[in-house]
Amino acid sequence: MLVVGDVVTDVVARHRGPLAPGTDTAASVRTLPGGAGANVACWAAHWGCADVRLLGRVGADAAAWHERELTASGVRARLVVDPAAPTGTVICLVDADAAAERTFLTDSGASMRLEPADWSPTLLDGVARLHLSGYLLFSGPSRALLSVALESARARGVPVSLDPASTGFLTELGVDRFLDLVAGVDVLLPSRDEACLLTGLPDAADAAAKLSRHVPLVVVKQGARGALVARSGTVGARVPAVPATPRDTTGAGDAFTGAFLAALLTGATPENAAAEGCRAGALAVERVGGRPPGLGPRGA
Repeated sequence: MLVVGDVVTDVVARHRGPLAPGTDTAASVRTLPGGAGANVACWAAHWGCADVRLLGRVGADAAAWHERELTASGVRARLVVDPAAPTGTVICLVDADAAAERTFLTDSGASMRLEPADWSPTLLDGVARLHLSGYLLFSGPSRALLSVALESARARGVPVSLDPASTGFLTELGVDRFLDLVAGVDVLLPSRDEACLLTGLPDAADAAAKLSRHVPLVVVKQGARGALVARSGTVGARVPAVPATPRDTTGAGDAFTGAFLAALLTGATPENAAAEGCRAGALAVERVGGRPPGLGPRGA
């Protein structure tokens, strides 16, 4: 599997209760490797996918660290070092008293500066699935790369999945433009909020059904409510969540996606693959950061 997407540095600050404007709020702060694309790749490898590759773009400031962390997770990374921009950084504010809900402050840096020149059709050699991070849609150069990658995949008959990534950025991009850009994708993996935003429907099942008229397979991630699997305008399965005690929900959707795709590649049905995704999501929320077990903080 080849993943194309963002590689960023996460600064995770876990605090209790509301932030105190104008003064100090006590928090536990850790610096960890992250990025939706990179997280998906790591979880896919952790879930048993034997050959996971990643194309991403980073700054010189953290390129070596990110490559080491990805290699330690079993991911073969091709990281383009941006000559001008630093590695993307996301500050994750996690309220430990509110079901570990998080708020992101995002400096995309080099992560959304992937461009067509970074792509080669040879990246698909031996690849059974291409997965695209939705963050590629939110800048001109990376949108152009996404189009080139989709065209290459179509030419080779390689199936393509995509995670929409962010309601905030989707709102700026526009729903119609999003649907045009993802034409040709065979699996869409939105969160509940993303699915509702993309359809204008308040009910996640209705949203999943509607999206599955545009994309052959839609899997809506609902966190503690499990997942919905929809095809041809119909929700065919409601997959229950795995009980968990959340510490940090950062990367839970990426964990679901990575495990889901890994299972799909072994021949699992979408419903069984979604159950694997729910297992991975439960494991992810009980950890701090967006990566699977076995990875330590920067400098550890």
